[in-house]
Amino acid sequence: MTPVELSNPVYSDEDAARAHIESIRWPNGPVCPHCGVVNEGIRPLGGKSMGPGWYYCSSCKDKFTVRMGTVYERSHLPLHKWLLAFRLMASSKKGFSAHQLSRTLNVTYKTAWFVAHRIREAMADHDPEPFGGKDVTVEIDETFQGPSDDVFVNGKGWQKKRGTASKRKIVSLVERGGRAKSVKVEDLTVKTLKKVIFPNVVLDSTLNTDEAQHYKEIGREFTKHESVNHSQGEYARGETCTNHVEGFFSIFKRGMVGVYQHCGEQHLQRYLHEFDFRYSNRIKLGIDDSERTTRAIKGADGKRLTYRGLNVGKAA
Repeated sequence: MTPVELSNPVYSDEDAARAHIESIRWPNGPVCPHCGVVNEGIRPLGGKSMGPGWYYCSSCKDKFTVRMGTVYERSHLPLHKWLLAFRLMASSKKGFSAHQLSRTLNVTYKTAWFVAHRIREAMADHDPEPFGGKDVTVEIDETFQGPSDDVFVNGKGWQKKRGTASKRKIVSLVERGGRAKSVKVEDLTVKTLKKVIFPNVVLDSTLNTDEAQHYKEIGREFTKHESVNHSQGEYARGETCTNHVEGFFSIFKRGMVGVYQHCGEQHLQRYLHEFDFRYSNRIKLGIDDSERTTRAIKGADGKRLTYRGLNVGKAA
């Protein structure tokens, strides 16, 4: 972030931050998260005991703030620090580590780690439109992530082990000129891949994959299926390639190795949400850092993630 961006009062003043979040979440006025009443019957609550930002709904006789029903509900972290965390994670192409977030926000590592995971939850698209369509190409490929399989051999030093059996398996779909969606899977069987691909790609799309056998049966269900043979040194044949999804993998792996370094398996899907979100809202699609941050904040609405729900034990 530039000094000009950091000087924005929403990153330092709590009242400005709250007003900013309210304008994003409630562009047409406050909405009661309990009963859904809009504007009419809602009034601000005053008084020192309640503090600023409280509203009262005369319809359901309950009170609420802009935090309620979002990933920052029940959080003691000031909203201006939440906004700064959203901005940093939305605008950092390869991610923003919890240790760096801790130093920047002046909070404990535990708090920063939890904040980062809740922001990833906000970035998750839980009900996406399917990819592809007529004359649209969707590239599909798999990659592997996890601890190094290298072993130390006396007299030879560190040796590279063959195979990916112990690695975590990821399947990614990338629509050319559009979005990305990545899913952690247990295996790469046709049965598993069908569960990932068919709900997320419309059948009149063109699929581009590599030569892997598990894509051949699936490809017959689509209007067109083209593949490149990487084992024979073929990486593009006219418009047929998987370069876009491999470019996505490049960004993801650089972030996981260079920024995050360690990731518990139970948290991997949230990291995938984060990288999918930034790719799907990239500058090439006309979405700058400010708009990307706004979209992430909008995504916080209606989502909750408790500390216990994170299945803490293998911190990422």
